[in-house]
Amino acid sequence: MPDHHARRLALVNQLYALTGAGDWAAAEQHLTDDFFAIEADHLPFAGTYSGKGGLHALFDKVMSMADVIDMQIRETTIGEDHAVTLVDLVFAAGGRAQIAEMFRFRGDQICEIRPFYFDPTPVFTAVEAKRAAQPA
Repeated sequence: MPDHHARRLALVNQLYALTGAGDWAAAEQHLTDDFFAIEADHLPFAGTYSGKGGLHALFDKVMSMADVIDMQIRETTIGEDHAVTLVDLVFAAGGRAQIAEMFRFRGDQICEIRPFYFDPTPVFTAVEAKRAAQPA
């Protein structure tokens, strides 16, 4: 593996560790100033989340809306300017969503994250279960 691939793999793994620990200040150091993440229009948390604080806003929204209790990182594949990580989101209501998160790099920072959901049905089920469990 070329040295820059190893550095980028370490960067992706570190970003997952930092966001999972809630260390947003450290996580944001690995993002470009014009960072953005995009969730597809058909998802309940659709939209573009921009700037260094965008990842934190997206993370909080997804985790709270779908009541995510675990993120299981499967594997990351590294290319020249991109990486793809296979991730399972595990929901409190049961079930899991299999996603592939695409990372785009600019230099030694991440400038974009774009998740792709194999089947978004478990996401909708988890969001509805969370909504149904909340007092009216």
